[in-house]
Amino acid sequence: MIYTVTLNPSIDYIVRLDSLVPGITNRTTAEEYYYGGKGINVSCVLAELDLESTAFGFVAGFTGDAIEKGIRNDRIITDFIKLESGISRINIKIKAGVETEINCQGPHISEGELERLFSKIDRISDGDTIVIAGNIPNTMPDDVYERILERIKGKDVRIVVDATKKLLLNALKYKPFLIKPNRQELSEMFGVEINTEDDIEKYAKELQKLGAKNVLISLGGDGAMLIDEFGKRHKAGVLKEKVINTVGSGDSMVAGFVAGYEKTKSYPYALKLGSVCGNATAFLDGLATKEKINELLAKF
Repeated sequence: MIYTVTLNPSIDYIVRLDSLVPGITNRTTAEEYYYGGKGINVSCVLAELDLESTAFGFVAGFTGDAIEKGIRNDRIITDFIKLESGISRINIKIKAGVETEINCQGPHISEGELERLFSKIDRISDGDTIVIAGNIPNTMPDDVYERILERIKGKDVRIVVDATKKLLLNALKYKPFLIKPNRQELSEMFGVEINTEDDIEKYAKELQKLGAKNVLISLGGDGAMLIDEFGKRHKAGVLKEKVINTVGSGDSMVAGFVAGYEKTKSYPYALKLGSVCGNATAFLDGLATKEKINELLAKF
C-alpha cells in the first residue's frame, strides 16, 4: 500500500478577474476550486495511474468534510483525523494579470490529535510506501516529520520526502528512498549558487552521503534530473505546450516517479513517467488526468 501524509490540507479557491483594483468591489470573470495539499495531490495523480493509496492527515469543519468527500474515490482511501475545532484552510489565489496568493494557517492540532496520527502510521508495514510532502502547520512541532519516520524505523518501508530545507535535511538520517528538491532548494540547503548540471549532480550526491538513496531534482522549464542510488545521472526534458498551471506539478512528478518505479523497478522509466505527470499538470487547469498522461507518454 502507498500512504500519503498531508498535515495541512486546503481548498484552493481560484478567482479570475480582468484586473484587481484595491478599495472597490471587484467582480470575477470565473472561479474554480481544487482540493489541495501536496500529499493529497500525490494520491489524486496515483489514482489517475490506477494505483491505490491511503491518504492520512487532518481535516476540520465543513471545509474538511468537503476535502474528504471531494477526493474520495475507488482508488483513494481517505483516513483523515477529524479535528474537534477549527476548519481546514481555504487558500485564495487571485489571477488578475499577475497572480496573488493568500495562504491561510489552518486549524490548531493538539498533541493528542498528533498521537492519533502516529497510531495510524504504526499500521504501515514491510513493503509499503509512505510519501510525506509539504510544509508543516505553524502549530505543529518542527520535528514532526522525524517523529513520523521514527515510528517506521526498522521496517522495510519505501520513504519519499518532498519538503524544504531543515525538514528535508533532518529526514535524511532515515535513509529515504526518494527526495525531490528543486534547483533553488538545493542551492539554499548548501548556501551556494548552482548553475550547471555538474553542480546539481555534485550537491545531489552530498544529499546521498547524508542518507538519501535517490535524489530527483526538478528544474522547471529545463526538465528534471535524477541521481539514482547507484550514482548514475538521468535527465528528462519537457514537452513544448502552453503552460497553464504550475501548482501541483512537483507533486505530480513524485506520484509519477513512485508509480513508474512501483510498476517496473526501472529508474529511467520512473523518471520518464514522473516527468510526464509533471508536464500533464502544467498543461491543465487542475492535476494530471489519465487521458493527458497517456497523450504525453506517446510524445515523450
